[in-house]
Amino acid sequence: MQRILPARRDWPLHDVAASRQIEQQAQLGLPPHTLMQRAGAAVAALTRALHPHARRVWIACGPGNNGGDGLDAAIHLLAAGWSVEVSLIGDPQHLPADAADAYARARNAGISVHANTGPAERPDVAIDALLGLGSRRAPAGELASLIDALNALACPVLAVDLPSGLNADTGQAHDDACVVADHTLSLLTLKPGLFTAAGRDHAGEVWFDALGTAGPERASAMLSGSPASAADRGHARHKGSFGDVAIVGGATGMAGAALLAARAAHAAGSGRVYVDVLDAAPLTLDATRPELMFRRGWWQTASAEASTVVAGCGGGTAIREALPRLLSTAGRLVLDADALNAVSADPSLAALLAARQTRQRETVLTPHPLEAARLLNTDTASVQSDRLAAAGRLASQFGCVVVLKGSGSVIAAPDGALWINGTGNAALASAGTGDVLAGWIGGCWSASGSGALEAARHATWLHGLAAELSPTAPLRAADLVEAMHSAGARR
Repeated sequence: MQRILPARRDWPLHDVAASRQIEQQAQLGLPPHTLMQRAGAAVAALTRALHPHARRVWIACGPGNNGGDGLDAAIHLLAAGWSVEVSLIGDPQHLPADAADAYARARNAGISVHANTGPAERPDVAIDALLGLGSRRAPAGELASLIDALNALACPVLAVDLPSGLNADTGQAHDDACVVADHTLSLLTLKPGLFTAAGRDHAGEVWFDALGTAGPERASAMLSGSPASAADRGHARHKGSFGDVAIVGGATGMAGAALLAARAAHAAGSGRVYVDVLDAAPLTLDATRPELMFRRGWWQTASAEASTVVAGCGGGTAIREALPRLLSTAGRLVLDADALNAVSADPSLAALLAARQTRQRETVLTPHPLEAARLLNTDTASVQSDRLAAAGRLASQFGCVVVLKGSGSVIAAPDGALWINGTGNAALASAGTGDVLAGWIGGCWSASGSGALEAARHATWLHGLAAELSPTAPLRAADLVEAMHSAGARR
C-alpha cells in the first residue's frame, strides 16, 4: 500500500472500462473471492493505520462489490477489537457473488448488518463503501441519504476505491450527493477522476493497493510525477547554449503579463530573453529584472525560427497582427491567453496552427477551460465535464501539446498520450500565474533542448510544486516566479 501524492514517479491511471477488464483478468488466476478478501484486509489495515486510537467504526455498504469490500473490512476490524456498525442498502439475497460471500462471513462473525440507516452511535471513523466504480449517475433515494449522512459526520471518512458519487473517469461529481472523504484507498488500479476536476476535493489523500496483482503496461492516462531536471548546465556551457526566448504580448494596459512571462522564462534557464511589448507606449526596461532585453517589433524579424516564442500573454487584440508570421516562422511556439482567443475566432489562424505539425514544428497551447471551450466551439461546462477528453481533442485537432489548466491540469500530446499533473493547489488562483506558466514552459523548452511534451510536463509540475510549498495563499504571480526558481533549485 502506498500514498500517491506527492508523486515522485509516474503512475499509470486506468478508466472504468480498463479497470473492470483488469479485475476480470486478475480473478482468472485466483481462487474465488480472493480479490475482495484482499480488498477488505487492505481497507481495514489503512483504517487502523490512519486512526490508531479509534475503536468505533460505521461502514456504509452499497448493493454491489464495493459494499462487499466494506463488509470484508468489517470482519477484520471486529477481529481487531473495534466496535463495528454496518449499514447495507438493498436486499442481501441479491448481492453479487463476491459481496454475498462477504456478507455471509460477516454475519457468521457476529456482525449486525442494518438496513439503510445512519450510525446508532457516533463513530470515531466512517467508511464509504457505497458505490466505487458503480457510480455512473447521480445517486438518489437511499444512496443519496447515506451519502448525506456520511458528509454530515464530524469524524474522518475513508472512501473505498472512490468517493461515492464521483465519476472515476472524469473526476466530476454526478450531483450534490457525493462523498467528501478525508482519505481514499484506490484498489487494483488508480482512477483518473481522483486527480482532476473535483476529484482532489472529494478524494482527500489518495492511497493505492494493487491487491497483489501486476497491472498492465498500457494505461488510459498517466499521473505525472517529478520529471527530469530541465537542463544540464555543464561547466563549459554559456548563455548561447540555453537558447533565446521571445515574449510577444502585453498590449495597452497589460504589459505586466508579458513581464511575468519574461521573468519566468529567464528564471527557467533561457540564455537570453527578449520582450516585444505591444503597448502603444512600450516599456524599455524592467527595473526588477534588467537582464530582460526589450525589442519593439521583434516579431517582424527573422529571428523567430531559431527562438522559442511565447505569444499572447496580455496580448489583447494587438496579438492578432503578429500571429500569422509567428505561426509560420517560429521554431518553437507557446500560445497562451489572447493568442488562443485569436485562433479560436479566426479559421485562417487555426489552419496555420494545425499546419505547423506537418512542418515538424512543435507548439504548446496553455488554455484555461474557457479558452479551451472557445477553441473547441463548445462551452466551459462541456470541457470540465471530461477534461481528459477535451485536452485530447485539442491536441489531436491542432497537432499540439496542450496544457489544460485547472485542478489536476491535463497535458495531452498529439499522439494521444494523456498526463494529469499531480501538483498544485488553489494558491495558484491568482491573476498572472498562467502567464508565469507559459513563460516557464518557454524557458524550460529553450534551455533543456527537450521536446515540447517534456518541457510542458516539467514546467507544470514545478508550477504546482511551488504553490504547495508556499506559506501564503493566494500566491502572487511575481512571487511565483521566485518560488518556482527556489523549488527547482531544491530538486
